[in-house]
Amino acid sequence: MIPVMAKLAAVGVAAVVLSAVLKRNTPELALLLTLAAGLWMLALAADGLGAAAALIRELAQQAGMAEALLEPVVKTVALSILTKLTAEICRSAGEGGVAAFVETAGASLALLAALPLVRAVAQTMGELLS
Repeated sequence: MIPVMAKLAAVGVAAVVLSAVLKRNTPELALLLTLAAGLWMLALAADGLGAAAALIRELAQQAGMAEALLEPVVKTVALSILTKLTAEICRSAGEGGVAAFVETAGASLALLAALPLVRAVAQTMGELLS
């Protein structure tokens, strides 16, 4: 994990420095550089996310949890990560209003994705109280 984080840090710092230089004359290129660096960093971190998801599935199987209970959690986490990244990119481009709409839509979609989990918890509580 530390070598991957070192690479992420190096790319992040290089992107910030280059973006600061580019913003003076060509802010559009600075934004494209930021997007490219961000996508590269996400690709680096993707292996770690895949390993975490595999571990969560393994633990859920050991605990006897249904896959249907795990899916809303994974979807909600993915939506929150995507929402955060998109909103920050919008803010970086100077579009705070768009960022606010992205965050509102992301929160709504995360709530929608979590509803099956809420239903399962309510059913379980109902069964325990009966």
